[in-house]
Amino acid sequence: MCYKTGHTVAVPGGNRGGETALQIESAELSLLGHRDDNQDRVAVVVGEHAAFVIAVDGMGGHADGAKAAAVAVASLTASFWQHAHPLLDPIGFLHLALGRAHEDVVALGRALPLEQRPRATCAICLVQQGAAYWAHVGDSRVYQIRNGSVVARTRDHSHVEQLLRDGLITEAEIKGHPMRNYVECCLGGDPMLTEMTIGRRQPLSVGDLLLTCSDGLWANLDDADVGRPWRGAASLRETLSDLCARAVAASAPYSDNTSAAVLRWLA
Repeated sequence: MCYKTGHTVAVPGGNRGGETALQIESAELSLLGHRDDNQDRVAVVVGEHAAFVIAVDGMGGHADGAKAAAVAVASLTASFWQHAHPLLDPIGFLHLALGRAHEDVVALGRALPLEQRPRATCAICLVQQGAAYWAHVGDSRVYQIRNGSVVARTRDHSHVEQLLRDGLITEAEIKGHPMRNYVECCLGGDPMLTEMTIGRRQPLSVGDLLLTCSDGLWANLDDADVGRPWRGAASLRETLSDLCARAVAASAPYSDNTSAAVLRWLA
């Protein structure tokens, strides 16, 4: 069984106040995998002059992971619509939006003991004026894909990522490491503002893809596996469906919820 949402959106060109409207395509998909419930949530929020791509993974080891993910997506979406587009300070927006989402997920579990509070990881990407700006918390990821190759991606807030940076393990050892699922930070839980990573402005070329996803997508795929299917892909929805199905198969029979949202920059 699977839980699936998906759509393709094209925003036609135009001009208002000297600002050219977005021209993009997008799709989103969330698969159940081999789990009893789906704690992932993804969304593509599209305005005339900016778009916001979101992936949130409720943490299954904590109560109400699905509720945490839903609250985070609602909070991030509300933050996007509270600003005029294009945003004057996109990096500041990402910081404030993640901070607000963290507070909203914290509030969800305020009455519970700390260890039982809902939590989630998150990856977000703002697209406007020919560039992308992204941020993440935990091990949900953002990929920038060009001509079937990953040209940039986020680096996880995880124990094995820290071991990799310290030179204590190799990239090949990550998949089999016993602490591969240990996340260093997340939305929710402790009221203190969580650690987050916010990237710099990433210029876009026509045809570039921005993909946000939960760890269920990339857990048993390398960067080449994530990028290759998009080379020459005509249909975002079909390619995303094939990629997510491959991720589920690669992790069978213990696959996690597998979810992603993708946006293609057209002009």
